[in-house]
Amino acid sequence: MTAPTITAPQLALARNAADAALGVLPTSRPLAVAEPITASADILTEGQAVTARFSGAATGEVVVVVGQDLADALKESPLGELDLTAAVRPALEAAARVFGPVVLDPGVVMEPQVALSAIAAKDGAVAVPLVEGPEIRAVLALALSPWPSDGPGGGNVARREPAGPAMQLRGGLDMLHDVEMEVSAELGRTRMSVRELLSLTPGAIVELDRAAGSPADLLVNGRLIARGEVVVVDENFGIRVTEIVAPGVEG
Repeated sequence: MTAPTITAPQLALARNAADAALGVLPTSRPLAVAEPITASADILTEGQAVTARFSGAATGEVVVVVGQDLADALKESPLGELDLTAAVRPALEAAARVFGPVVLDPGVVMEPQVALSAIAAKDGAVAVPLVEGPEIRAVLALALSPWPSDGPGGGNVARREPAGPAMQLRGGLDMLHDVEMEVSAELGRTRMSVRELLSLTPGAIVELDRAAGSPADLLVNGRLIARGEVVVVDENFGIRVTEIVAPGVEG
């Protein structure tokens, strides 16, 4: 069975989307955009995939498959296991925005073959390998309903220049710099029985395990990373960091 032909508008738009995604995709390797191909399940079988639907100026679905190196870096971060969807979402958004103002659904993590197989089943699905030399290290796959044509309204997507090597080459913790995490401050803790909890009323005072004036804890994803003093910034509370806690030292 002959594979569907990729049209000129699909080719140009897929390349633009891949260029945009690669500029913000965390990767430890300098990658390049290869020639778009018809999407299939076996383009890249190792790593993790994140897929999301979008709607607005265009309607479709986008999949980003990243290599196992990024997936491992997120799992083994000194800050604890981080969210792959949050790490890849900027690339998903950048690719989808090539088609105009769109709203992107929350991404879903899948096995690469499952995600690529699902999008390959859609009409006109295109995949763009992101390569290091002859090796495919990541994949961007797209399916639109319908694809913009090269007629009125279809040729107004600006060509994005590929990201330079300095932007693409990111190793170690640099791979995780754009990942968003929850940061919280903690004044202290205590333990209470269920009876004591149920007896709380407005105005009740709960004594914490910390003396007045002691530094507050700053936590990232529930892990202690620093301590500091409470300050007020434009009528909002803040923490002025006075101590950075070394990894593994939380006492």
